[in-house]
Amino acid sequence: MNQELELVQIRLITERTLYSKSMLRSPKDVINFISEEFSTLDREVLGILNLNSQNQVINMNIVSVGSINNALVSPREVFKSSILSNAASIIIFHNHPSGNVNPSKDDIKITETLRAAGSILDIPVLDHIIIGGRNRDTYSFLEQGVLRKDMLRVKKSSKRISP
Repeated sequence: MNQELELVQIRLITERTLYSKSMLRSPKDVINFISEEFSTLDREVLGILNLNSQNQVINMNIVSVGSINNALVSPREVFKSSILSNAASIIIFHNHPSGNVNPSKDDIKITETLRAAGSILDIPVLDHIIIGGRNRDTYSFLEQGVLRKDMLRVKKSSKRISP
């Protein structure tokens, strides 16, 4: 009896492009730009910026669209576009439609979970930015010390896996 094995191909597909009136030279420039788009949303949306090894933005991926005060986040979904984009690191961002940019306990917990997953994948999480509603305030986990710079170091392992 012959069995079939499907051969699949995985690739990244561009959905649309956002245009900026100014040059986007850094992740902070991109956050300032997308905060305009995110300030009018009525539900939480979580996305990531995929960065190359020079910390330049490769692309942006909207990972989850949630409800008025939460969004489901799966590490597998967060890092899928990063792997396909050959990203060296990522910046997580999400909005709080209420305008209050203070992180919740869940925000802090998922940031730590994603940081740990990124460490395993060798794709460090450089920051997690919360964008307020119409006030466009932002909160940076890195700038506030919630995500420390020393946590970003990914330990390289030269161990081989034995069969």
